[in-house]
Amino acid sequence: MQTHFAPEQLADPQTRALEKILRSCVHCGFCTATCPTYVVSGDERDSPRGRIYLIQDLLESGRAPTGDDVWPIDHCLSCNACMTTCPSGVEYRRLVDHARALIEKRYERPLHDRLMRAALAHVLPSRVLFALGLKLGALARPVAPLIAALPRVGPQLAAMLALAAKRKPRPSAPRQVEISAIQHAPARRCVALLTGCAQAVLAPEINAATERLLTRAGIAVAPAPGEGCCGSLVHHMGREREALKQMRANVDAWARAIDEEGVEAIVVTTSGCGATIKDYGALLADDPAYAAKAARVAALTRDVTEYVADLGLAFAAPKPLVVAYHAACTLQHGQTIVEPPKALLSRAGFAVRTPAESHLCCGSAGTYNILHPETAAALRARKVDNLERLKPDVIAAGNIGCLTQIASATAVPVVHTVELLDWASGGPAPAGLG
Repeated sequence: MQTHFAPEQLADPQTRALEKILRSCVHCGFCTATCPTYVVSGDERDSPRGRIYLIQDLLESGRAPTGDDVWPIDHCLSCNACMTTCPSGVEYRRLVDHARALIEKRYERPLHDRLMRAALAHVLPSRVLFALGLKLGALARPVAPLIAALPRVGPQLAAMLALAAKRKPRPSAPRQVEISAIQHAPARRCVALLTGCAQAVLAPEINAATERLLTRAGIAVAPAPGEGCCGSLVHHMGREREALKQMRANVDAWARAIDEEGVEAIVVTTSGCGATIKDYGALLADDPAYAAKAARVAALTRDVTEYVADLGLAFAAPKPLVVAYHAACTLQHGQTIVEPPKALLSRAGFAVRTPAESHLCCGSAGTYNILHPETAAALRARKVDNLERLKPDVIAAGNIGCLTQIASATAVPVVHTVELLDWASGGPAPAGLG
């Protein structure tokens, strides 16, 4: 792509880096074939190529974004399917992340939109507030039709209620295994396990299953006081100050665990979080106090299936179930982990099937299914239809957002991959199987 930046603009290191990414795009259009929003809308502006042209114009002109500029950027799911497809290796995510931060700084959204986004950014990363919000949502569900009819925010509030309908906040799962202090078991391998935010409220049984699985392999789980939301939710809303604050808190917590507890990996059971944490090194590269620590944390981060694949666990499926495997975008595109989850499930004795259009997003994408319910619902319907065509006994995925999104539109049980692996290695049957 030819660019037209002024020399004084290119004196800025960030602009130089973004210009290099822009110039790597050759307009081939391969990205449009795998972009979920373009597949649904057919609008070039709603594709990676269209957004790249838009971002180039904003950067070169230096003008403030308008409403016409904002909606294509907002409409991007950040699924990164375009990056998997792109033959030129365009780092699209850096461009769209910068555009979101630019919009947050220089565009004044309508009041109702500002309030909705502020509420999501405040509530979702907090386990206490999120659990309270789900309880309030349960009380409001009988009047959902009236809420849906509210001007401007009705569809978004209705989407929240619908998503909360099947996955209510659950009490924390009891620890199945007491983890001794590391100094009392110096010979044992040790990891940290992300607790996070939304998943800890919606499905604490996922991390409980992970602890049991790791313990069978002789892996201790060390606490990491101070760890919390990974920062992904607010990062993808362009709220960089909040995102970086959450990221720094996690880096501090895990750096202590690495130094004091001998943690060899940071295991993550929510692929959306894992993709972001693996990017901490880049996101904090310009912070002298955190760059090295963040890079170290990122390098030690592993998705649970990525880590478990090398442990040599013995499996025996309690039932020969047919498992439809949904590949979360943040796992297959964000972390380029495609085969390990399916290979593990097959080793565990399950019949694993992959749906058509497995590269397409289910429409969850953090807060996307709340802020853009119509497009999210269209993508969900397409995904669920492809999954149900496999006639599975259960659907498995590795991201809480996907689990919640898919479960809201199907009667087929939907569980985390690690819950099936735990079951096949001696643990209890997943609660989601009924």
